[in-house]
Amino acid sequence: MSKMMDEILEQPQALERTFRAERKHAEEFRRLARGKFRLIMLVARGTSDNAAVFGRYLLELTTGIPVSLAAPSLHTLYHAKLDLRDALVIGISQSGIGTDINMVLESARRHGAYTVGLTNEARSPMAAVVNDVFLVRAGRQKSVAATKTYTGQLMLFYLIAFALSDQLTLSAIGEIPGRARETLNLAGEIGGLVERYRFMRQCAVVARGLNYANAFELSLKLMETCYIVAERFSSADFLHGPIAMVEQNFPVLLFMPPGRTFKDTGRLVRRLHALGAETLAITTPDAKVPAATRVIRVPGAIPEIFTPIPYIIPGQIFAAQLAEVKGIDPDHPRSLRIVTRTV
Repeated sequence: MSKMMDEILEQPQALERTFRAERKHAEEFRRLARGKFRLIMLVARGTSDNAAVFGRYLLELTTGIPVSLAAPSLHTLYHAKLDLRDALVIGISQSGIGTDINMVLESARRHGAYTVGLTNEARSPMAAVVNDVFLVRAGRQKSVAATKTYTGQLMLFYLIAFALSDQLTLSAIGEIPGRARETLNLAGEIGGLVERYRFMRQCAVVARGLNYANAFELSLKLMETCYIVAERFSSADFLHGPIAMVEQNFPVLLFMPPGRTFKDTGRLVRRLHALGAETLAITTPDAKVPAATRVIRVPGAIPEIFTPIPYIIPGQIFAAQLAEVKGIDPDHPRSLRIVTRTV
């Protein structure tokens, strides 16, 4: 079994450790932060940047505070002087080493922001430059393709959303590790499914709303572990041009959780079916998606707001097992290392 698959299977325990270790911290941050910020800015790269996309949706939805994704080069190359008074700037990095991310955090702090780091490494440079740090308790990441640290970062965003709003409760957040554990039972089913995609060289990954970040994350996993050209889209944007590339048997992977986005994505599946596309939907146990070519059903009745972690796990398993079917070692993707430094 690959290290990537090992770390996928570790996620329920890692999520539980993260929640238990940081819940009191979230309560303390709640007392400090409520009503203090008029803007939130998130800064990250790679998989952590995908976690930031989720953070933007979750924090805007639950707090009503505008959230932006930082452009690091504005700070590192153009040396822009932003007015960040009353702003919360959150850096996200598995290693906490990313040079440009830490430069942005330092710049933001100089310009009046309160800075927070989300990292898996307590002794990292990021932890030293921010006002406060929330730790992912995933243990050492051995796989180049991040899985347990991605879901750990999403867990921390739930805790920060709890701290900044009245929309989430700690008891509800605490149910996430159990939901992740149930989802791991899909591994055998997915293992039987990936053979169908052995020769897939390109695809689109589609989602909307809270799971939009997962479209980015699954496409990244397919690119780095399976060498597939995987483009990611919202279901709305897909209709504004990219659907023109769909032809007979073109593969489209879709996240279809319950809630506000389900009908919209269902309409897209039906249109893709009419075009002859190959569609693989990740959805609920009772969802009716007859137009989908194949379906992966995530167990349990999960409220939409809590679907992103259990819904990405089938995607992670799919990528890890597809790499092995293709004869690719997902632990040693060409041209990549665990830590990438950019400025």
